[in-house]
Amino acid sequence: MKEEAPSSWAEAATAPSRYRTLQRKIVALIAVAALLPLFSLAFINYYEHQHALTAQVQEPLRALVGKTKHSFELYLTERISAINFIASAYSFEQLADKTALNRIFQIMSQAFTGFVDISLIDDSGKLISYVGPYNLKDINYTEQKWFQQVLLRGSYISDVFLGFRQFPHVVVAVRHNNPDGRSWIVRATLDTAQFENIIASMGLEPGSDAFLTNRKGVLQTESRQYGHVLEPLSFSLPPANYEANVYDFADPAGGQYFLALSQIANTDFVLVAMKPRPSLLKAWYTVRLDMVAVFVAGVCVIFAGVFAATRMIIQRLQESDAQRLAAIHQMEHTQRLSSIGRLAAGVAHEINNPLAIINEKAGLLRDLLELRPDFPDKERFAKQIDAILRSVDRCRGITHRMLGFAKRMDVRIEVLDLNAAITETIGFLEREAQYRNVTIERRLAPDLPQIPSDYGQIQQVVLNILNNALAAVADGGTIAVSTWDEGERVGIAVADNGCGMSEETVKHIFEPFFTTKKEKGTGLGMSITYGIVKRLGGDIHIQSALGKGTTVTIFLPKHPPEEQGGSL
Repeated sequence: MKEEAPSSWAEAATAPSRYRTLQRKIVALIAVAALLPLFSLAFINYYEHQHALTAQVQEPLRALVGKTKHSFELYLTERISAINFIASAYSFEQLADKTALNRIFQIMSQAFTGFVDISLIDDSGKLISYVGPYNLKDINYTEQKWFQQVLLRGSYISDVFLGFRQFPHVVVAVRHNNPDGRSWIVRATLDTAQFENIIASMGLEPGSDAFLTNRKGVLQTESRQYGHVLEPLSFSLPPANYEANVYDFADPAGGQYFLALSQIANTDFVLVAMKPRPSLLKAWYTVRLDMVAVFVAGVCVIFAGVFAATRMIIQRLQESDAQRLAAIHQMEHTQRLSSIGRLAAGVAHEINNPLAIINEKAGLLRDLLELRPDFPDKERFAKQIDAILRSVDRCRGITHRMLGFAKRMDVRIEVLDLNAAITETIGFLEREAQYRNVTIERRLAPDLPQIPSDYGQIQQVVLNILNNALAAVADGGTIAVSTWDEGERVGIAVADNGCGMSEETVKHIFEPFFTTKKEKGTGLGMSITYGIVKRLGGDIHIQSALGKGTTVTIFLPKHPPEEQGGSL
């Protein structure tokens, strides 16, 4: 047999299926809490081994690059010191003598490997004397970059370049200033093969690569994977400094590497070494069996305790819900009587009598004014009296509507005009809306059919929703009230452009005592509204977004509800 749907939200809240669902959620939550240690253990284990393996690979690579960098610096320092000694120890005339310069070069080549030639250049850039394998004669180096740098710095080690030789080489040059004010430059060329020898001594494993580049990313030595001397790299390097740093790096081909680099002092050279990154997952250790056994046993104990504790919690929760629902019904009834008393009895009895007196006095003033045709400012006083009488009539209309609302306190189903009930309810709040410059738009369907329902309860529902909308919109805002025919139902929508609500707030909006008005609200308005709509056989939905406003939609049946219930 098909189970009947709960007749109200209260019955839905205390349905057995709700408690079964709650029990399943508690068990699922505990399951997550029980499995979390295992996943945490796996993650920590993976992280620790990844960190250890990374350090195991990176530290030797960093040390190797640092050691090789010092070898380069030592090699270049020795060569520039030798050139500096020659420039200082010999006079210009001795160096200009090709025979003497040749003897000096022979001695220097025996002491230091890597020199290709040596030359003397005056301060105007003219080649004075040269010893070496090339036919260099009457060359002027004024426009050469290395010449400008040595004049500026006093000593200079160039990048690898072609120059007049059209062959890759490195220039080491020193400028000597004689006490008599004369200066000259001793220049030597280094064979870049010595750079290759230093890199080869690193003993790189297969798949690794090491090379020199300058700060612009141009290769200064051969690279196994990325090109030849003086070819630009196809990728950008991380920033380099004088300490060896290691980075995770992916080249344009998708290769994963550990990349170490360091700047060589007093040059534009950057030493780069690349080592393929090993698969760190290969170092993953299997979780120990005894830890798994302890975990499984612990989970079983937890689940046994959870089922026992949950049964007791659900029983206590059912008892608490029954007490809470009884209190809510009592407060619902009290709130309704209180609001009706304030709006009807208070307004009608306290305001109608003064209004009658005001009306009579204003009428008397009008009669006296008619008897005095020569009364000064007669027209002005007549306009003021008319304004008083119009205000009195307006107040009478308000109290009349309030008394009509109060007379419908008893629950009874009748065929009613929904548009008329909504229009009358809007009238209760028109004054506040005008004071705050809030526009209440009426988009009521003119051909809306009459429906069987409770006039007073519908007014209370619309009044609660309109009050919430007025609280949500800022001064100058807009509230739109719409009705329409929808087959077996009629629809009512109250839309505002106020502050809106978050998804989390919408989820709890119909819960008793849930309020967004802090100390100003009781949290019962929307729960009472929900109960009334369900009792009348209808549905209520809310769509809202923060900063975009809220739309409350109500659907009421065109046929009498199966249950008309008692008073709220």
